[in-house]
Amino acid sequence: MIEQEKIGVVFPGQGSQVPGMGKDFFDRLPICRQTYEEASDALGWNIAAMCYEEDERLNLTQYTQPCVVTTEVAMMRGLRELFGFESHYFGGHSLGEYAALVVAGVWPLKDIVVVVHERGRLMQEAVPVGKGGMVAVIGEKLDASILSEVLQDIPIDVANVNSLKQIVVSGDTEFMAEAESRLSEKFGKDQSLRFVTLNVSAPFHSRFMSSIEEPFEAFIRQFAAAIVPENARKVISNYTGGFHATEKDIIIHNLVQQLSHAVQWVGNMKTLSSCAGEIYEVGTGRPLRAFFQNLNIECTSLTTLSAAERLFTQK
Repeated sequence: MIEQEKIGVVFPGQGSQVPGMGKDFFDRLPICRQTYEEASDALGWNIAAMCYEEDERLNLTQYTQPCVVTTEVAMMRGLRELFGFESHYFGGHSLGEYAALVVAGVWPLKDIVVVVHERGRLMQEAVPVGKGGMVAVIGEKLDASILSEVLQDIPIDVANVNSLKQIVVSGDTEFMAEAESRLSEKFGKDQSLRFVTLNVSAPFHSRFMSSIEEPFEAFIRQFAAAIVPENARKVISNYTGGFHATEKDIIIHNLVQQLSHAVQWVGNMKTLSSCAGEIYEVGTGRPLRAFFQNLNIECTSLTTLSAAERLFTQK
């Protein structure tokens, strides 16, 4: 068992999925296979088969979301069993927040995979395919409030405040070129900006998700009885930037608002680092590590079982 003191664990969100993700955990550890079975039983379809066989649905939002959450929970359970790896605090980027709620003991996996399956379906249906998109704005010193001000009169919103060097905007694809032009003009005097179009099928975390808030809240409340609210104090909220409150209604409210509001990831990282001396990223990619590094916060990524074995056997 490794020595631990004030450890924080974070989970990546949608976009980190790849065919075969978590396969080494699945193959070697019964507890990980049981995790996939638990999630599959709740949904009525085989999550492991979708992750490990050729299945194009893995990149369809409503299937991606339960697959990613299940894989991250399975990996964390495997790390706990093999190495006694525990965490005091938890967080996740967008979809990753749901994995954090499971591993923190706030909500059971069997409920969460059903919730995120419906979340993905609603998010995809909110906007016709091709109508909305997301673009990462990359520069040296970015201020989300300035971006919002520059874009305020066009249907483009700040969606992810990822770091001081990356902010994602989201909205109507017809206005994205106008958004890039305005931002280049605003920041171009001091720095050059890069724009990277994200491979997503809808404008997540923008005003265009507002239409699904009501049906999603109605759906998620069906599972409210299983929430253990006192454990939420250990989980950071994308919507607020700080830790979740310990009231069921507020937890649900924050998750509903996360749909159409910016992910306050810089706030999340600062909150987590103020409490945790060590931070680990658990998932099949390492998108969050660079965001922490941009704030001069060390974050260790655990993406495979073999990498975890090398790390923990050295401790």
